Amino acid sequence: MLEKMEILHVEKVIEEFETMTKDAENVQRETLKKILEENGSAEYLQNLGLNGRTDPQSFKACVPVVTHQDLEPYIQRIVDGASSPVLTGKPITTISLSSGTTQGRPKFVPFNDELMETTLQIFRTSYAFRNREFPVKNGKALQFIYSSKQSRTKGGLFAGTATTNVFRNSQFKKAMKAMQSQCCSPDEVIFGPDFRQSLYCHLLCGLIFREEIQLVSSTFAHSIVHAFRTLEQVWEELCDDIREGILTSRITFPSVRSAMAKLLKPNPELADLIHRKISGLSNWYGLIPELFPNVKYIYGIMTGSMEHYLKKLRHYAGDVPLISADYGSSEGWIGANINPNVPTESTTYAVLPNIGYFEFIPLKENVEEQVHDRGDANILSMEPKPVSLTEVKIGEEYEVIVTSFAGLYRYRLGDVVKVMGFHNSTPELKFICRRNLMLTVNIDKNTEKDLQQAVEEAAKLIAEEKQEVIDFSSHVDMWTDPGHYVIFWEISGEVSDEVLKECCNCLDRSFVDAGYVSSRKVSAIGPLELRVLWRGTFQKVLDHYLGLGAAVSQFKTPRCVGPTNYNVLQILCDNVAKTYFSTAF
Repeated sequence: MLEKMEILHVEKVIEEFETMTKDAENVQRETLKKILEENGSAEYLQNLGLNGRTDPQSFKACVPVVTHQDLEPYIQRIVDGASSPVLTGKPITTISLSSGTTQGRPKFVPFNDELMETTLQIFRTSYAFRNREFPVKNGKALQFIYSSKQSRTKGGLFAGTATTNVFRNSQFKKAMKAMQSQCCSPDEVIFGPDFRQSLYCHLLCGLIFREEIQLVSSTFAHSIVHAFRTLEQVWEELCDDIREGILTSRITFPSVRSAMAKLLKPNPELADLIHRKISGLSNWYGLIPELFPNVKYIYGIMTGSMEHYLKKLRHYAGDVPLISADYGSSEGWIGANINPNVPTESTTYAVLPNIGYFEFIPLKENVEEQVHDRGDANILSMEPKPVSLTEVKIGEEYEVIVTSFAGLYRYRLGDVVKVMGFHNSTPELKFICRRNLMLTVNIDKNTEKDLQQAVEEAAKLIAEEKQEVIDFSSHVDMWTDPGHYVIFWEISGEVSDEVLKECCNCLDRSFVDAGYVSSRKVSAIGPLELRVLWRGTFQKVLDHYLGLGAAVSQFKTPRCVGPTNYNVLQILCDNVAKTYFSTAF
């Protein structure tokens, strides 16, 4: 067991992975059997008539494919303290707060010991392959990790973000020690109540232990970039702290100050060295290897919406390799990055067939049937049947369905992946996008529904002036640094600047996704921009589509206009009457 390990046996982990992936179909069958046997007493499964059967055919015949919304009543009962087994055989004691939102509020997802164990298995697997290529010695890791407080639900369960639940688990630190990846910062910094103060102390700890730092990491690439952007601003203050051995007054929390005082001793030689190193840089290029000469690689999620940050991260990294972290979500893990040598943009994730039961909905054109009713043409879409893990085809795109050890059965994750190949008999997936995701700069995730709710809330302010929002769209502007949301409004008449400024603030505040709010608070996402359009602008958009051969009856205003939709974006940008920036954060 992990608790007894001092250092992880890398070759043994790889050998177990190879054995398992050579027989992925049978491993999947056994994993499903184990999940259903462990949770057979759960009310949800009892009501579906499985009657003890654990084979994939019976499972698929009895258990429907669901979304979070379908399971929400069951999860809410768990959150409220239901004593009987609802979704799992054993009681759920912890809830993860998803960054996604459901009807304007955060999403609850069950978290249990089994999910923690799959987390550690993913970490161990990717570490084993990573360490074979980039071996780390027994040093330290500069980890920009932050843990918010766990709260208690009405029913007495612990609730926190998925990362908080992992970082606060007693097994996490043991696992990091076994992987020679212990954070150089004390717990008081990781669990500090203020993000900015924790970030400063992470940087300070990294500099104090600069010779021992073997890797630099964070959950997401943008957090690493944000950290070194911050260092550009505070490096002289950090040098002062090291030179004098006294922590800056900007750190105000006693527990953090006390923990840092144990590490910080006057060291003018180190302060002078760091000062010389940074002063000798050209536009901060190669900052990371200059400060941390023994760093082997930089690690974090770098795919999907994080790819925007790779250019800046490479600038800081110089010739230090960037390696993308593993593929998972608040609901659970899917695959590990076992090819750390490939460019980050080409990262794929090998599915671990024993951490859950996986199915995939093909995203080819749906079967369509024309139905004529009273002269109206409606398209009825019949979704293709999900296929199993070993039935997916190279080059095809799919939506992921997960059955986990934490009470999710045939759960639509909402992620679109592309099968790039196979490792033995398990597929290697490339993350493409969130199926319903509209707006994202970094860790924020806002859908069309979230946008709609924000617009509706802000539109109440102009309704008081007897005006209305005729139509709206949005865009993520990544040309600014940091990126920010742009909302386009066409309104029915004149509204004062004062009211429109408040509308802009209201829009910004109405995106309640945890990733968006936290990013806005630390300026990792810029102020929301409201652009009020001239009357008739959306008619021009319609005219554009009609010119391409679209039918009026099927036209829908694009709610999010991406950079590839250049013509529509140009129409919107060419017809801006007024612009406002939020001051809400």
